[in-house]
Amino acid sequence: MNNQPLRLEDLNLETWPNLILWATPVMFLLVFVEWGISWYQKRDAYNTKDFFAATTIGLVNVGISAMIKLATFGSALFFYNISPFKIPPTWWSFILCFIAIDFARYWAHRVAHEQRFWWATHITHHNSEKYNLSVSFRLGWTQHIKIIFFFPVMFMGFDPYVFFICHQIAVLYQFWIHTEYIKKLHPVVEYIFTTPSHHRVHHASDEHYLDKNYGSTFIIWDRMFGTFMPEGERPTYGITKPVTSYNPVYLVFHEWRDIVKDIAQAKNGKEVWRILFDKPGAEVIATRIKKEQREEPHIEKEKELAEAG
Repeated sequence: MNNQPLRLEDLNLETWPNLILWATPVMFLLVFVEWGISWYQKRDAYNTKDFFAATTIGLVNVGISAMIKLATFGSALFFYNISPFKIPPTWWSFILCFIAIDFARYWAHRVAHEQRFWWATHITHHNSEKYNLSVSFRLGWTQHIKIIFFFPVMFMGFDPYVFFICHQIAVLYQFWIHTEYIKKLHPVVEYIFTTPSHHRVHHASDEHYLDKNYGSTFIIWDRMFGTFMPEGERPTYGITKPVTSYNPVYLVFHEWRDIVKDIAQAKNGKEVWRILFDKPGAEVIATRIKKEQREEPHIEKEKELAEAG
């Protein structure tokens, strides 16, 4: 048995299928079909500026993915080489790897909604008030750092080729669930898989829908971990503090800008930590300022009494 570690040149990366690139023309075709149907039906499903913002964000992301391709493959190769296990590239390893990736995606997605630092990498996907197939292109340019959530899957010993194919399929699955034209499907499908109905709930800014349905391909994880909610009334899409810009750079970085501004006002390391890792919307600085303003009259009064005494 050959125990020599694999090298990047051993992988013949140029021969690996780029499923996402192959699917791109079909995805754009379906976007324009959906846009045409919504125009014909006079439904307010698309906004031209919003669409071009999403497309620009998506195209830049393709470029970023290409630039960090070696780093991504290098990570998979590193963890494969140090893993004590080696899972052969068989049909069942593809299934097992896909399930493992989807489990990791659930937790990466959930953390991205529960901690502000990670939310800044993900907010771009949610700051559109429309819900259509083009929204699937809106992925923040800093979201690539979430690869660290997949290191445990890489360490499980899956062949890097298996991981690569399963990861691409998991990403592509996200496209079709961003639409209002597909209603609820068969109950068995709705119970196991993430469907457009489930994901519409996830993109809602309505309070009762917030932080629900994180599942990427399987909705089972949400049912297991208490974050599932079925679709009721039509959601209001977007984020709780709507953005008023279609500038792709602003849409990607506005939350990062706000984080930097808050950190600049932090009084200590504890506040910096809370700014980064409290829930989005915790408003650490604003809450502290309000508290100080409430306490100020009492402090002044205590000073006056002390001076009088």
